[in-house]
Amino acid sequence: MENASTNLTGKLLIAMPGMLDPRFDHSVVFICAHSPEGAMGLVVNKPASDISLGDLLQQLGIPGGGETSRQPIFYGGPVETGRGFVLHSGEYGIDSGTLRVSDAFAMTATREVLEDIARGHGPRVCLPALGYAGWGPGQLEGELRENAWLTAEADQDIVFETANADKWEAALARLGISPLALAGTGGHA
Repeated sequence: MENASTNLTGKLLIAMPGMLDPRFDHSVVFICAHSPEGAMGLVVNKPASDISLGDLLQQLGIPGGGETSRQPIFYGGPVETGRGFVLHSGEYGIDSGTLRVSDAFAMTATREVLEDIARGHGPRVCLPALGYAGWGPGQLEGELRENAWLTAEADQDIVFETANADKWEAALARLGISPLALAGTGGHA
């Protein structure tokens, strides 16, 4: 397990069984930014059941969408649930609105990314989300010390290609861990 003081930008957080916050039960969170001031991430395995990308584009008056219209919108986290974010492949970006997380990942939170997606000029792969997961200074580090999360390297296959219901187990498998081997509570040596 990584040292809690390690910068987790671009990593996955995998909720441990027994996560006390039901909003994060069996969640996989992609960390977009992590610094001494706190952390921000997006839950990547919980699609919203009541809205699709096509619905959102229509609500915003953005024409088009094509095949992407059926793409789900994800529950990004409990903070600012009316605000949209698009986690996407790193080849796409908008000068004034894209946070480059790594070569493989970026996050954009502007209307322009949705317009580009609707026109077919957006990122190669993307995950649109409403809301985000946020931690204040030292909060995420404390949760890591309490064994609430495991950390893993992020890859585009898990984030964008793996079936949502399978992402939690796929992220654990990346660490060589079977879900059956995890206890709901952590211990301290």
